[in-house]
Amino acid sequence: GGRTMFSLSGRRALVTGAGQGVGLGIARLPTQQGAAVAVNDLIPERAQAAADGIRGAAGRASAIPFDVTDYEAVGRGVEAAEAALGGPLDILVNNAGIPAGMGVRPFRETEPADWERQLGINTFGVIHCCRSVINGMLERGFGRIITISSGAGTVGLNIGVSPYAAGKGGAISFMRHLALESARNGVTANTIAIGLMDNDEGGD
Repeated sequence: GGRTMFSLSGRRALVTGAGQGVGLGIARLPTQQGAAVAVNDLIPERAQAAADGIRGAAGRASAIPFDVTDYEAVGRGVEAAEAALGGPLDILVNNAGIPAGMGVRPFRETEPADWERQLGINTFGVIHCCRSVINGMLERGFGRIITISSGAGTVGLNIGVSPYAAGKGGAISFMRHLALESARNGVTANTIAIGLMDNDEGGD
């Protein structure tokens, strides 16, 4: 296990897009602090491999594959996560953010399908997941929602990611409002922006 910065013993977390890369690292962390984690990924085999790896390191994890862009599927996924982990979710980490086959290209070369994929995963995906957990968190008076964003959501870049940036920016604005609506009921909502990184190495 990792260093105990704070105990999450008895807490249950859902991390989206956690089958590989940064998401897998994020999913490992709460288990090192004693939480049980639902590992979400669009691809079932990837979610299962990630959960197996966490369990191999003595963590509590269950694979819960679903597509964050499908609101009904998210609701079923949250129910499955709560059943698998033995109770309601205390923590949601919205990490899913890269659609399959995402390339970088100038806006003038993009098509509506590109925009829909980016906004679907980065804005609607966050909204779907938040909506599926928020009422339970508010009723219980405790919840932690963290959305992993990107500098692209707040700063203009000439690297060909404008629809992705629009999706990230939408989520950032949404989270600011959710935070203010929910704070007095014990539910915090925060966004963490991370920069570009090479996450294809597969190691720690």
